[in-house]
Amino acid sequence: MAEYDHEPVPGLPERLPPGEALLWQGVPRWQSMARHAFHARKVVFYFIALLILLLAWNLQGGKSLVVALGGALWLALLGAVAVGVLILLAWAMSRATIYTITSRRVVMRIGVAIQICINIPFAQITSAGLRRYPDGSGDLPLTLTGPVRASYIVLWPHARPWYFSPPQPMLRAVPDAAKVAEILAGALASARPAQPDPAPAPTP
Repeated sequence: MAEYDHEPVPGLPERLPPGEALLWQGVPRWQSMARHAFHARKVVFYFIALLILLLAWNLQGGKSLVVALGGALWLALLGAVAVGVLILLAWAMSRATIYTITSRRVVMRIGVAIQICINIPFAQITSAGLRRYPDGSGDLPLTLTGPVRASYIVLWPHARPWYFSPPQPMLRAVPDAAKVAEILAGALASARPAQPDPAPAPTP
């Protein structure tokens, strides 16, 4: 039995306390995660380039087209297995992940073999970014104040690439990312304490 099999609310370790509202929940789009987090498309092009080079090498060496194609078959099979594994990982990661935005925090329930739940109060979030992809999905990295409770390795792939110290948690491959970013921005703005109007400058 998994730790989160009996969540009172999917994606949340406990029911929301009074006064806290659920604004949005979602899971990563596995196709987008396969392409942008696991770089499955780049791996496809990589193996295609290797196949072309291998075929050209064999043909230049005097082998017939049939023999050259037969010699490249093992590489094609290896490439298919590699891409299939990446797609399977992306699907599994997406299926095991739930992102939640409430009126007070962001919650990330992540992990396939070992699941963890990360609570990020709005008070700890300095800013949130948005990177959109052509299919409408996108990534929302979070810049935090103070130490991050999880390392980059634990967070990955739910972390902004190349930001290791400190890592930046990221809502990855979120469907309709622009709408989710708008919801998060509105929640953050509402949670910020109102700033007093500046005192009028003294009149000389």
